[in-house]
Order: sequence, then structure tokens, then C-alpha cells
Amino acid sequence: MGTTRDTDVQNTDVQNTDGRAAKDTNGVDGGNGTSARDAGDLGEAGAQLSTAPRETAMPGSFGGARTPGATGWLVWTGREVTGWARWIWRQLTSMRVALLLLFLLSLGAIPGSLIPQSGTDETKVADFQARHTTLGPVYEKLGLFHVYSSVWFSAIYILLFVSLIGCIVPRTWQFVGQLRGRPPRAPRLLTRLPAYTTWRTEAAPEDVRDEALKLLKKRRFRADLAGDAVAAEKGYLREIGNLAFHIALIVMLTAFAWGQLFKSEGNKLIVEGDGFANTLTQYDDFKSGSLFDTNDLEPFSFVLDDFTGTYEMTGPNKGTPRTYQATVDYSVGADGAQKKKTVKVNEPLDIDDSKVYLTAHGYAPVVTVRDAKGDVVYRQAVPLLPLDSNSTSTGVVKVMDGYKDAKGKSEQLGFQAFFLPSYGGEGSAVVSQFPSLLNPVLNLAAYHGDLGVDAGLPQSVYQLEKKNMKEFKNSKGEQLRENLKPGETMQLPNGAGSVTFEKGIKEWANFQVTRQPGAGWALGGAFTAIFGLAASLFIQRRRVWVRAVTGPDGVTVVEMAGLGRSESAKVPEELGVLAGHLYDLAPGAPDNPDTGNDDPPPGSTPGSTPEPTPEPPAVPAEGAETR
Repeated sequence: MGTTRDTDVQNTDVQNTDGRAAKDTNGVDGGNGTSARDAGDLGEAGAQLSTAPRETAMPGSFGGARTPGATGWLVWTGREVTGWARWIWRQLTSMRVALLLLFLLSLGAIPGSLIPQSGTDETKVADFQARHTTLGPVYEKLGLFHVYSSVWFSAIYILLFVSLIGCIVPRTWQFVGQLRGRPPRAPRLLTRLPAYTTWRTEAAPEDVRDEALKLLKKRRFRADLAGDAVAAEKGYLREIGNLAFHIALIVMLTAFAWGQLFKSEGNKLIVEGDGFANTLTQYDDFKSGSLFDTNDLEPFSFVLDDFTGTYEMTGPNKGTPRTYQATVDYSVGADGAQKKKTVKVNEPLDIDDSKVYLTAHGYAPVVTVRDAKGDVVYRQAVPLLPLDSNSTSTGVVKVMDGYKDAKGKSEQLGFQAFFLPSYGGEGSAVVSQFPSLLNPVLNLAAYHGDLGVDAGLPQSVYQLEKKNMKEFKNSKGEQLRENLKPGETMQLPNGAGSVTFEKGIKEWANFQVTRQPGAGWALGGAFTAIFGLAASLFIQRRRVWVRAVTGPDGVTVVEMAGLGRSESAKVPEELGVLAGHLYDLAPGAPDNPDTGNDDPPPGSTPGSTPEPTPEPPAVPAEGAETR
């Protein structure tokens, strides 16, 4: 069996009160990091190393013995209901259940990102239900098309709130009480602690205790002199980090819920030279939270002055945007001063709680339509939607009012349009070769008749309803379709008019205006949660005691012991360092061979052959030796 010097820090097996060595177990009493055996032996010294609540086993009956009669039954039922309610509350507010609910919340969010949501895109939901006639009704009943407002997701969310709050509040008060108190007094037998060392010194006990108190305070321990020992404690940031982590979770959940209830999000396509005012009627599409009010919209407006887009001309990244920005003139309020701002993809325009993001870009060819008399009945920049990364675009031109054919009959005109910023030339496919305006061509197919807009039914501005429309025919009897370059004109047959592709090609930009209240709180909560979790994982709560008393031979006996919330090599290592510094201040006393003491020297086993009297011990080493 190995032995240790008197001053070596030892990892000891904690013994039961009857002196028998106890087996090392992992049972936890009250979540304080020590086993039930240790708590019973160490008393107050081993308690309250954490604010975690005590674990309770599954109960049998809380009612106890039932007395006869209706009164006895009512009393027993009341005790039973109260007991079960308390037990359920303890389970709900346990950290295990909180983590389980957090895991369920994460699982519940998965279908919200994989399945189309009605609050985001009703069209995709309708398309999904049309294509999946079996799954669609099932998903509808389960609330998978509106996950974040479903009953089951809200129930998990609310239970998680209750669990976290019910867990944090009592732990916070308990921790405040620990901070206001003093470190617990040293246990009677320091040898039973996991880390222990001792030596004899000629220094007076009170001098040793004073030096120990100064040393521990210098090492940022909360230290207090109580009786013949100094008690110190360190690592409170672990519990602070733990509480901060869970409080941050509540802040994040609250911020997300607040943001979902009061959020708003809208899109607006704006052609160069046109403007936008932040009112509900100005948006192309708009969605908001259930508690959103139109009065919450910030009063601002802006005009798209210019869009600039440049692209890689060669290499593997050919066509990739190099410059992608929009210059806007904006003002806040009715009388706000005009300001200029360049909006980029990752650099939105910030106005109070609203952010204006640049999300898309395209071209808007300027088209002029004249009637049979040559009068202009339509002149407008027509936004066309890109179909690919090279900005091959499509759309329609609708002339709804003012047009009359050669016979003076009022009609409506429609043109199916394809725009190619960089046309490959005759014989090539009708697709653009590059997103910049290198060889722009506008392909138009002409129709006349009734567009169906007067029926009162909504129509997409990018689609042509051809049900009541007729094709214009060319001289060969084929549908009239031509490729126009800037400045060219397509003549309609039979003197019905003309269509001109003007030289000035404008560009458009799509802006998304979002209002997400609580985003700052959510971000702050996320950072706090990360730092709090790091503190709770890497900082250890530990206690150190230094006892100095006069021995039977008149020489001072110094004992040092340490206890951590969990078994770790850090406690004996730290205790070894502290013992080394204190040993320099109170060096060991030489052994007296004439004392006649037959007891075995420290570190040896009773009944074994005594070892020679050692030399005066050196400074204690860090680490531990297991005996």
C-alpha cells in the first residue's frame, strides 16, 4: 500500500460513521453534488453546494390512513389531491422536464420548416393539399399547416414557460440566501473529505489561521474565521451562469412569442423613379401577427433612385453579382428631411423597429402602345419577373382602357412578353446569356379582346387571361410575334396600331419591409445563454477549510481539506497549491524522536512496520495520491 507524506494532498474514501470505508456511489442528495452518505457525514459542510431542488421518488399514497365516514373520506381525498398536485408541480418544475419540453419544442418546429405554412404562403398550402389528397386532411387535423399557432405547440410553449419560471424563482431566492450567508463551518473530521492534507508547524494556531484567511481572500475565496478553522468558498459564478442561462431561455422564448404576435412583413416591387409609403395599401403582399395593428407601422417613405448591378464577366463565377445595391431617398414622418441611403443585400435600411431589405431585382422595359390613329394609349415601364440567373424574364402588358381599333371599336389589348438582357442572336434559344444589358431583346406576342378585368375577379399582373382573347395574325396567318430591340416598333395587322420598345430600359428592385419587435431581446438572450452555459459547465463550486489547533505535544497541527460539487481533479490540485503557499508561511516542524509515541507515522497502515522518521517535509506538491 502506498503512503503519502504528511503534507501531500490525498484523495480519500469517505467513511461511514462506524469507521467502515464506504463504496463510491453516484447517488445525489438534494442535487448538491455529494452523495447521501457524504451529506450525512459532513452535515452543513456538504450541503447547499447547488440550488437544485431535491429529487423525489414516485409516491404511493399521500392520503395516509382514512378514517370512517364521509368526513374521513373528504379529508383523505383532500390530502391525496394536494399531495399529487405538489408532486406533479415538483416534476413539472424539475430541470429534467424543462429539458424534455425544450426538446419537444425543437421537434415541433421541424414540421413548421418542412411543411408549407398557411401564415406564410397560402398558395403553397393549397397546392400541397391538391397534390396530397390523403396527407392533406391529416396534416390539417394535426395543425401542421399552422404549427406555431396550433394547440399542441402552444401547450408545449406554455408548459416550458411554467417549468422554467417554477424552477428558477425558488432557486434564485435560495442562491440569494447563500450569498448573504457565510461559508459553512468546518466538519469535525476533515479527513473524510475528498481532498485532504496536514502538517505540524511551530507557528501559533492563531497566526496560521490569520495567514490562511489572508491567503484565501487573496485567491478570491469568500472566507470567514469560525472557531478554530477558516471556512472558504468559491465558484459562485457557476450557479450565476446556470440561473442566467435559464433566465435567458425565458427571455428568448418571450421575445420570440412577442415577435410572432406583433410582427409584420410585406413586399413591394418598385421601378426606378417610383416611390413607396409605409401604408397597408401600398404593399404587393402583406402578412402579420395576430395582435398586429396597422397603427404600429412606422411612418416613412422612400423613392428608388437607382439600382446598380454588376456581374463577373468571365471565369467559373461568370454571372455572379459583384455589385448589387439600390440607392433610395427616404424620409421619416410627414415632415422628415430627405436622406439618401444605399441598401444592399446584407445592409438594410433601419427605421425604428422596421428594416427594409433588398431581396430581388429585375428589368422593366418601357413599352408604348398606340391605337389605329397613332394616339398613345399606354406608356409605362413594365416589370418582368426573372426566370433564371441570367434574368430571362417574363410578364404581360395589359392595355385596359382607351384603345380603339381601325373600325373605332373599343377593345382591350394584351401582350405576352419575354425579355432577354443578353440575346444570343438569331437561331439561338430564347434565353438570356448574361444578366447584364449586353444585347437586350423584347419578344412580344399580341392579343386583343376582353382581358376579364371588368368581371371584378382578382388577376395577377404577371399573367394573361386568354379565355376571351384572340391572337393577332401576321401575313402568313400565324400568331403575330416579334423580337424587338430598343427603339424598334411592331405594327399590328390591319392598321390596328403599334407597339414600341423604347430605348430607356428601367430596372426594378423588390424590397421586404419587416417589423420584428423583440429581436434585440432575443439576440441578447442568446448571447447571455451561451455565456451562462459556459460558466455553468467550466466553473466548479468548491469549499476549502483550514484548521489550526495545538496538538498534545504543544506543536500546532494544520489541517486543510477541500470539497467540490462533483468529483474533479481540480479540487485536490487547487488545495495542493493553497497548501504550498500556506506551508511557506507556516513551515513544518521537525519530528521529535524522543516523544515515545508508538503510533504509526501519518500515511502508514496500523499494524505495519513503522517507517523511519522522515526528514522535514518539503513544500506539498500539486495533485493527489490515492492511498
